[in-house]
Amino acid sequence: MTPDTSTTLGAPPETAPTDRRAGRRRGRAATRRRRVVLTYIGLTVAAAAAVFPLLFMIFSSFKPDRQIFADLGSLRAFLPVGDLTIDNYVGVFNRVPAAQFLTNSIIVTVCIVLLGLIVNSMIGFAISRMRWKGKNVVLSLVLATLMVPFETIAVPLVFWVAKMPSIQWVVDGFLVKQGMLNTYQVQILPYVANALAIFLFAQHFGDIPKEIDEAARVDGAGWFTIYRRIIVPLSGPTFATVAIIMMLPAWNSYLWPLMVVQEESLRPVSVGMQYFFQLNPVWGQIMAYGTLITLPMLILFIIFQRSFVQSLAGTAVKG
Repeated sequence: MTPDTSTTLGAPPETAPTDRRAGRRRGRAATRRRRVVLTYIGLTVAAAAAVFPLLFMIFSSFKPDRQIFADLGSLRAFLPVGDLTIDNYVGVFNRVPAAQFLTNSIIVTVCIVLLGLIVNSMIGFAISRMRWKGKNVVLSLVLATLMVPFETIAVPLVFWVAKMPSIQWVVDGFLVKQGMLNTYQVQILPYVANALAIFLFAQHFGDIPKEIDEAARVDGAGWFTIYRRIIVPLSGPTFATVAIIMMLPAWNSYLWPLMVVQEESLRPVSVGMQYFFQLNPVWGQIMAYGTLITLPMLILFIIFQRSFVQSLAGTAVKG
């Protein structure tokens, strides 16, 4: 008679593999928990690095200079504590024509964004939807301009805009004169065409099935009708993303308006910052002015944040 080996060897042989699998599951669960914890720690540190300078600027704008320097060595610098007042904001408007600077920046930025959306989306449409020779070469040349820093072409560009005609509004109507310096046009036109915007539009328009174009053309629609009534309504997130991409450099532009605009009544907010460093800098007023020119862009980004992330994520997935 054969003896029962499972009984003679002690522990049942089936339970050992089960224990090993359970151990591996516990190990994988612990590894996932550690990854989640490390991910949240990293995100928290990155968020703090991005948010704390903004908090310091905003809360310091309500403090006098002596308190700003007294709080620098503690967390009080990032908190709305102490002697809070709006005197710095009053001082900003007394020291510089901040309202005029803000108005100029709004005019320039809105024109750049509106014209940029129209021009760049049409170029992206022509590259991605229409059939013509050399469009890949054109797209490559457009993308190549991303590698050219603006500072390298700034001086030649000043020479050319000084020779180009400009249109100004006078009492009797429009006046055409030579030279774009000291105008809104010289602050707007160089920023309308944007290589990154063209690339994003071409990428997104290329994802839309081209059978739609063929069906529309069978019904008698032209290219502009297809662009305006079919492609544009399907591309809301991309338009929002491009609007933000074009808005930020237009609003923050400093070097170009400093070179081409000498009249104070046409200067944007970024150039206005230099007024505070000419005589006896008042850091509370500098923080107040920085808050005034930062909050509009921050609010717009928060409003369009979902569309911005969605469009960039879709472009990244496509590669």
